[in-house]
Amino acid sequence: MRDLVPITKIMLTVSVAVWAITLHTPIALLILLLFDILILLISKEFFKNIKAIVLIFIFSILLGVVEYIGDGSLEAGYVSALRMVDMSTIFIYLLGTVRLQHLTAAMVEQLKIPYEYAFMFTAGLRFLPDFIEENRVISEAQACRGVEVKGSFIKKCKHYMAIVRPLMLRSLGRSEIMALSLELRGFGSKDRTFVDNVSPHGLDYIVMTFIVVATISIVYLRIYLGY
Repeated sequence: MRDLVPITKIMLTVSVAVWAITLHTPIALLILLLFDILILLISKEFFKNIKAIVLIFIFSILLGVVEYIGDGSLEAGYVSALRMVDMSTIFIYLLGTVRLQHLTAAMVEQLKIPYEYAFMFTAGLRFLPDFIEENRVISEAQACRGVEVKGSFIKKCKHYMAIVRPLMLRSLGRSEIMALSLELRGFGSKDRTFVDNVSPHGLDYIVMTFIVVATISIVYLRIYLGY
């Protein structure tokens, strides 16, 4: 599963999300969750991202509780929680097995998305972990200086500004450096090529065929058998 090209992984990820939305019974969604876990195990991403998976499960349980309180149906709570898990878990496989350079190339060459938009999307994914880490570092630094984010909601917002200001300044500095680097490398050139080949091969076509057949089967089960 790790050797598939990005376009196949994107197709699989989107298809699983569609399957999760189409199916509306807890048993069917639970089977889909087992399918997601199997993919993560085969691609050796399950144990690497166990913390993220646990957080997804916790958030999904909370979502299910909210749905149960609002709708009053236990089955509706199960369905909402399982849908969230199914759609979120498969994204771990996509982001964990695809290099961002390859993802950009697939979005431009296969999906025909303009390079500027594809680059903005992958750059956001690239810098999100750095942004979270900087937030943690700044929070610890401010805590060492005696800044406490406690009290009422308004007080917390005021105190949190001591973290937001340096975080924004560092982000703007990073953006300026990145913009200068892109300009020096000729960003925006019309004649753009990619070093790596991200075209589908034999196994990719097999997986794509499976995805199409599975999608047709799931739609059939949903419409005619009520799954």
